[in-house]
Amino acid sequence: MLRLRPNVRDYSWGSTTAIPEFLGQQPTGAPVAELWFGAHPSAPSVLGHPYPVSDLAVLIERHPVETLGQDVLARFGPRLPFLLKVIAPDRPLSLQVHPSLGRAREGFEAENAAGIPIDAPSRNYRDENHKPELVYALTTFEAVSGFRAPRRAAELFADLHAPLAREILTTLRDDPSAHGVRAAFSRLLDPATRPDADQVAAVVRASADRTARGSTSPRADAIVALLARHCPADPGVVASLLLNPVTLRPGQALFIPAGGVHAYLSGMGVELMANSDNVLRAALTSKHVDVAELCEVVDFIAAPPIRIAAEEFRDDTRVFYVPVDDFELSVTDVGGPAEDAPLPGRGPRIVLCLEGDVRLTSPGDAVTLKRGEAVFVPADEGRITVRGRGTVAQAGVP
Repeated sequence: MLRLRPNVRDYSWGSTTAIPEFLGQQPTGAPVAELWFGAHPSAPSVLGHPYPVSDLAVLIERHPVETLGQDVLARFGPRLPFLLKVIAPDRPLSLQVHPSLGRAREGFEAENAAGIPIDAPSRNYRDENHKPELVYALTTFEAVSGFRAPRRAAELFADLHAPLAREILTTLRDDPSAHGVRAAFSRLLDPATRPDADQVAAVVRASADRTARGSTSPRADAIVALLARHCPADPGVVASLLLNPVTLRPGQALFIPAGGVHAYLSGMGVELMANSDNVLRAALTSKHVDVAELCEVVDFIAAPPIRIAAEEFRDDTRVFYVPVDDFELSVTDVGGPAEDAPLPGRGPRIVLCLEGDVRLTSPGDAVTLKRGEAVFVPADEGRITVRGRGTVAQAGVP
């Protein structure tokens, strides 16, 4: 088992306190948005003790069979299929979508052929992989995910007394299908048709007026108010009314499939995804936006958020199975030193301590972890057990 030092991402939307406290560090006042535990080429985890190579990506490249195992190597090639993160948004992230595998490959090859550098701000595809993802809440976690049913979205716009709201209402009533949702979404976000700041502000005022009257949609109006505080002129504020609000309580999980439109708003969670950094943004950000490409990728069919119910493995472990081959998440609670609890799964794994102090044991090794510490478990390590008092999350391959 190899200790990992995460790659720290200091995006401006990150909390100044959540991740430092998780790591047992003193906050500096600077935002800390994400911790990356994995082997993505743009930000691989550093191996945290003396070792012949510098990071996890290099280790896997040089020793693919030992680290991944024959099965994972045959299915995914010489790369770790998943990326594990801790994420702590203190303000809303961009309204975004992740591509399918086929679209990612096409986009990556096209941008390479166009000579766009991998690290260029205007780049959409930084690798050729899809990026379905699961978020497991450590605190109350707020988000929007997926499109509402067109008729329900129309109801939200019906009593907003603003010209732009009436226009969107007409679009949804004229075509209460995925095509109508696409037309409304594109009208709001396409650079050729997007509303100006005054039109957006009028909808925000109408939403606030509805709240003052006793809103029948208080969550939707609260999200409008939140987004307007951070991005007052952005039409993504209005587009949020087309989307489903989501609240996760600690221990609950949400799956975002490729093509699923979403934005994380606040909270702290563990995020597990296919090993990719492909993000297509439409709004609520100062980063590169490509509405046309996003609209080719996004799924406009209305659907409720995909909450994943855990399956019990023994009495101490919950496993969150998702409909992709790249990853699965398990969470194990241990309450005392007397018994070793076996961790499920096989193959390459990353184990992250979420609470307390625990000891991981394999046939040939033992490692003690405290909150915020993680190890990579190579495929040839064998069966892993955990004891102590605390909670661990394990990322693995089905």
